[in-house]
Amino acid sequence: MRRSKTLDKFFRLSEHKSNPQTEITAGLTVFMTMLYVLIIVPGMLEEAGIPKGPVTVSVILMTGFVTILMGLYSNRPFALAPGLGSVAFLAVTLVVAEGVSWQTASGMVFVSGLLFILFTILGLRQLIVRLMPPAIKLSIGAGVGLFIALIGFRNAGLVVASEDANSLQLGDIGTSSAILALIGFLIMSVLLARNVRGHLLIGIVAVTLIGVPMGVTQLPDSIFSLPESPGPVLFKLDIMEALKIEYFPFLLAFFVPDFFSSLGTMLGVAGKGNMLDKNGNLPHIDRPFLVDAGGTTVGSLFSVPVMTTYVESATGVEAGGRTGLTAVTTGLLFLLTLFVTPLIMIIPTEATAPALILVGLTMLSSVKNINFEDTTESLPAFMTIVITIFTFNFGNALLPVSLFTCLSKACPVAIKKFIPVCIFY
Repeated sequence: MRRSKTLDKFFRLSEHKSNPQTEITAGLTVFMTMLYVLIIVPGMLEEAGIPKGPVTVSVILMTGFVTILMGLYSNRPFALAPGLGSVAFLAVTLVVAEGVSWQTASGMVFVSGLLFILFTILGLRQLIVRLMPPAIKLSIGAGVGLFIALIGFRNAGLVVASEDANSLQLGDIGTSSAILALIGFLIMSVLLARNVRGHLLIGIVAVTLIGVPMGVTQLPDSIFSLPESPGPVLFKLDIMEALKIEYFPFLLAFFVPDFFSSLGTMLGVAGKGNMLDKNGNLPHIDRPFLVDAGGTTVGSLFSVPVMTTYVESATGVEAGGRTGLTAVTTGLLFLLTLFVTPLIMIIPTEATAPALILVGLTMLSSVKNINFEDTTESLPAFMTIVITIFTFNFGNALLPVSLFTCLSKACPVAIKKFIPVCIFY
C-alpha cells in the first residue's frame, strides 16, 4: 500500500487518472512491441563490421537505461531505442557504400548528440515546436498512426514491396505468418471493441502461443543466458576523424532527420494520450528533448546510433499509460533481457504486427480537428500525412511542410492562387 502511494506521488498517477497496474501493463505492451529492435538493430550494425554480440548488449543497455531516465526525468510514457533510419544510414550508407569506418561514424553520432543538447539548452527545439502551425501538429498524430500501421502490415507480410512494379502490393495471405497475424488482428479487434484493458498485451501473448503449433513461434533451447561483454565496442568512436569537413553533410544527415522524427513522434504519441495543451504543444517538452539528446551522446560511446523516441510508445498510451512509470517499466524489462534473451526472442513479429495496425487506427482521430475548408490549413496537414507514408519517414515531411505553412499564413491569397496554377500546369 505504501509503495503504491509512493508511486502515485512521484509519477502523479492520480493527477493523470492512472494507476500502477495500468502503467505497468502499458510498459509491458510497449516492451513487447519493441522487442524487434533487439533483433533488427544488431543485425544491421553487424553489416558495418560491428561485433554482433557486444553491440547487442550495448543496444539493450542503452535502450533500458535511457528509457528509464525518460520516465524518471520527464514523467512521460516515451520509450527510446536506436533509430532504425540512423542505424541503416550508419551501416549501409556510411560504412558499406561510402567506406567510412564504423568508429568514425560513431564519432559523427557523438557530435550530433552534442548539437541536440546545445539546441535543447538554448531553447531552439522548443521554439520550433511553438512556431509549428496547429494543423501540422494535428496531422502528425495521423501520419505517425499510418506509419505505425504500415510497419505492422509489413511485419505481418500482408504488404510487400514489389521491385518489378516499384510499388507496395498485397502479400501472400495464405502463408502461416500472414494467417497468424490476421488471427492476432481478430483477437485484438474483438478485445478492443469490448473495451478490454490490456487488449494488445493479451493479443500478443495469445498469438505467440498459437504460433507454436503453427511453426511460427520457435521455442528456445534454453531460457537463461549470461550477457557478453560490450568491451569490443566500448569507447571505440573516432571524434577527430568525424570532424573532417568532408563529413559535414553526413553529420547533417544524422542530425536533421532525427531532429524532426523525434519531435514528430513525441507530438504524435502525446496527442494520442491527450497530453498536449490547447495550442498543440507538449508542456515541458525540453525534458524529453534533453533525455534523447543525452542518450544519443552517451550511446555513441557504446557504438549505438542515434537514440530516438519510438513510435511504438503509442501502444503504451493506447493501453492506458500516461506517466513515466510506463517508460520505467519498459526500460526495466529491456534490462532483464540481458539474462533471458532466448525466452524473449520467441515472440514473433507476427504477434506484434496486429498491435501496430490497431494503434494506427486509433491515432487517426486527430484529423477531425483539422479545418479542411481552409486550404492553407488542410493542404499542409495532407502533405504531412502522405509524405510520411510515401517516404516511410515522418521526419521528411515536417521541415518543408512547416515552412510552407508559415508562408501560406503570411501570404494566404498568394498561396491560394499559386496552388491552382501549379495543378493546371
